[in-house]
Amino acid sequence: MPAAILLAAGLGTRMRSALPKGLHPLAGRPMLAHLLAAVEEVFDHVVVVVGPDMPALEDAAAPYPCVVQEERLGTAHAALQAAAVLDGFDGDVAVLYADNPLIRPDTMRRLLDARREAGLALLAMRPADPARYGRVLPHADGGIARVVEWKDATEAERAEPLCNMGVICAEASALFGWLRRVENRNASGEYYLTDVVALCRGDGQRAVAVEAPEAECRGINTRAELAAAEAAVQAGLREAAMAGGATLIRPESVTFSHDTRLGQDVTVGPDVVFGPGVSVEDGVEIRAFSHLEGCTVRRGAVIGPFARLRPGAVVEARAHVGNFVELKNAVLGEGAKANHLSYLGDTSIGAGANIGAGTVTCNYDGFSKHRTAIGAGSFVGSNATLVAPVVLGENSFVAAGSTITDDVPADAMAFGRARQDSKPGRAAAFRAARRKEKR
Repeated sequence: MPAAILLAAGLGTRMRSALPKGLHPLAGRPMLAHLLAAVEEVFDHVVVVVGPDMPALEDAAAPYPCVVQEERLGTAHAALQAAAVLDGFDGDVAVLYADNPLIRPDTMRRLLDARREAGLALLAMRPADPARYGRVLPHADGGIARVVEWKDATEAERAEPLCNMGVICAEASALFGWLRRVENRNASGEYYLTDVVALCRGDGQRAVAVEAPEAECRGINTRAELAAAEAAVQAGLREAAMAGGATLIRPESVTFSHDTRLGQDVTVGPDVVFGPGVSVEDGVEIRAFSHLEGCTVRRGAVIGPFARLRPGAVVEARAHVGNFVELKNAVLGEGAKANHLSYLGDTSIGAGANIGAGTVTCNYDGFSKHRTAIGAGSFVGSNATLVAPVVLGENSFVAAGSTITDDVPADAMAFGRARQDSKPGRAAAFRAARRKEKR
């Protein structure tokens, strides 16, 4: 029954942001949530260490317990704050970081397996550019001797290609014992978590490194690093979508959310954006420049181009949503069509209905939202305004240009517009008068 401590007290100073670092999003969810999703596949207990005055971060960590690092004195000090929550726990404990959100569950399992063969296991990598990473120094027994931060390393130590990722795992009582003995005699005056490696060795126990791919180990401390991580996550999501049977016409232009679900034989055009909470069934076509969020698209529907589906939208089987049509909290029934320039909010539209170009449901009166119900088989003419609450019965017909404020019975035709009145010769007289005025 292993436990994980997630260090999430970072302020995001180098991001120049008031948002805690762990709350910056990747593929539509906070970095901390990405890490939690992986951790909960492997660990039975989770404790999150946050900084003072970070209620939003604590909300993101729920339902896991949080402890506050009142003073930011370093990573060892941060990890030690979880000791009280894990008091009496006698299993293995891993310490991970919210700004290293891409570690896979299999890598965490390898770390735990390695710990069972040594007193301490540490995640390490061999990056293409070691830059200013801390270095993992080898031991004669094939394990590791200690970790030295770049600022404290000699030139010979900086030449070591194996770099510290910072993630460690040890048995609980040993780990907290070492954390209490860590000192801050270094260039930064901080209590470094990785100093426990030397303390482990000093107690006669073996320490080992588990190597992980650089792509999993990327730390995110700047906006540029966040963008690079987003690109890596998006590439993985696109590969998964295509492996699952979806066609992406120009894959690099499609943006997914972490929870996007696409069925088989879905075709996604260029520059489509999926926000959180989208489910798309088999055989759907989503055309270019469409934006979907919090919606469901049923089998065989056609979306776009330039369509927007907002939260609560449901497009039923074989329905069509066309150019510059926006649905919000609306159900477009099976085989129904809304092909041009319409806003349909807080609306239910029956099967086979046709919504003409320029139709608007007026769902908000300045105080409350109201619903519009459009019956199956109904026809709504172009440039119709439907003032909610209003019900159009099945197979009803609304004439083009109408403003509808009252319910329309089934099979009825409704006109809600002023009578046309033509004045012969009036246009010519008007133009003549205007020309005279301008002389």
